[in-house]
Amino acid sequence: MKTLVLQGSSFEIGLEHGERGRKEVHRSLETYEELFKGYASLSWKGAREKALLHLDAITLYYPEYIEEMEGIARGAGVEFEDILTLNARSEIALTNSPDGCTSFAITAPRSRTTWLAQNWDWKGEQSDSLLFLEIRQQNKPEIQMITEGGIIGKIGCNDEGVGVCLNALLTRTWEAKIPIHLGLRAILDSSSFEEALSSVNGNQMASPAHFLIASKEEKLMGVEVSPILTGQIDPENGVLFHTNHLCNQGMKNAIYETPLADSLPRLKAIERLLYSVGSDSKATDLFSILADHDNYPNSICRHKDEEKLRHERMETVFSVVMDLTHNKLSYLLGNPCFEVDGNVKN
Repeated sequence: MKTLVLQGSSFEIGLEHGERGRKEVHRSLETYEELFKGYASLSWKGAREKALLHLDAITLYYPEYIEEMEGIARGAGVEFEDILTLNARSEIALTNSPDGCTSFAITAPRSRTTWLAQNWDWKGEQSDSLLFLEIRQQNKPEIQMITEGGIIGKIGCNDEGVGVCLNALLTRTWEAKIPIHLGLRAILDSSSFEEALSSVNGNQMASPAHFLIASKEEKLMGVEVSPILTGQIDPENGVLFHTNHLCNQGMKNAIYETPLADSLPRLKAIERLLYSVGSDSKATDLFSILADHDNYPNSICRHKDEEKLRHERMETVFSVVMDLTHNKLSYLLGNPCFEVDGNVKN
């Protein structure tokens, strides 16, 4: 995975992202143009038109995100609307087929270290678009983040000890509000757990998703966001986990969903596996959990299911484990079952 260290103004951060991540940005554009056609019979022109519906809300939310996307567009030699469309990729068509991810967080009293981890399950071809970003901003925390080229918010943590993971949800709910990837960035731009919660806690996200937020202050919260309701999930005994279906009862009552058939089995599997986590567990222990094959191939460590239609096939693209207590992020590319013993990247 290519690493980019980005710093300066919002536009300068975006410009360097676009210039040095040009190949990855263009790969993202190619992938999502194809996926939008396959999932929603939507042309790229139509996708750009839908993305522009979010522009006013983003401008009111964090106008510097507009500047950063403008910088990426300039650096990558594409139009601003193309980059905006990537950042609204979940809202445009992918509520029809969510990323199939498993996430969890652990803190005191279960663990002396606050851990945050997940597998990101999606199209294997998107591994060519991945970037590891280290973002150094004025008057904001420094961020470590794994993302797709051109997308300014995803999975990661910052030097204030705040981190976030993402679980997509399969619903038809949408409004012209803040794309969920920009909500993820707002969490990573937060200097405290409370600020992170407040940045996504007002029904301002454009589509439903689950944000698993944790901090080195030994605080955890699951936040199921949507444009009409926001539901929280509290940890139990310092443990919290989520897959790809709604868990908050208020959200279940308010949002119609058609979850992945394997979401509940993965939830039960991760709950069982987390009983093995001790107070002195290491990152490799958590990667081993993410390598579990119960209900293979649609397991926590997901492999392509050849019985499914081509556009429905997913696999684990990367695994990430964050030690928020000591501000350390580690990741594995591809299925963690192949890599756990000797290839963790720090």
